[in-house]
Amino acid sequence: MDDTLILVVEDERTISNFICRALSSAGYKPLPAAGGKEALTLYFSHRPDLVLLDLGLPDMDGLEVLTQLREEPGEETPVIILTARDRESEKVKALDMGADDYIVKPFGVPEVLARIRTTLRHASRVSQAALGKKRARYQVGGLVVDSDSHQAFVEGREVHLTQNEFKIMELLCIHGGKVLTYDFLLKQVWGPYTSGDNQILRVNMANIRRKLGENPSRPKYILTELGVGYRLLEDG
Repeated sequence: MDDTLILVVEDERTISNFICRALSSAGYKPLPAAGGKEALTLYFSHRPDLVLLDLGLPDMDGLEVLTQLREEPGEETPVIILTARDRESEKVKALDMGADDYIVKPFGVPEVLARIRTTLRHASRVSQAALGKKRARYQVGGLVVDSDSHQAFVEGREVHLTQNEFKIMELLCIHGGKVLTYDFLLKQVWGPYTSGDNQILRVNMANIRRKLGENPSRPKYILTELGVGYRLLEDG
């Protein structure tokens, strides 16, 4: 972890210093930037492993910074949004533009560190998949999803999922810990020309949860991000 470089894009010095101290204590190397232009300069000169990005920057909107990062050919460095903007539409927009996660201020250090660990694990899985090393078996607690055999198990008990239900579970596993928006899941499972109606996705998700034995009010595997999408819970 000692060589993991994290670019912290935050214009409020008190918050920036607080985040940087927390990252240093956790074994990461923080690289602070107080504005969008400085962030882009530092990004392309240092190539950090992850970016913590505030949206309310003094010189340019954080979403414009995100856009410029994602326009770089082959650029997939994970980006976690840290912002006071808590509207669902803002979250969906940032995630659909390529952000890996979205944390609303005020936040706790343990939550931020947990999201960083999860996001870095996800980035590693994506990198391995790009190299042709796609995992065939995923496990989260008592849940096992096997892509090769097209089977799912909970505590050793086989769970019979429909083809679309299995596709949803597989996507959640591949992107474990990352919020997948309704629109992303609809297009990945039902095709790019599907309508934006989330009802079919909600019905499938309700069926999946019932088959997994989940209590929606106390999720063990799948967390609903209201108005945004779904996330597969991970340990730590």
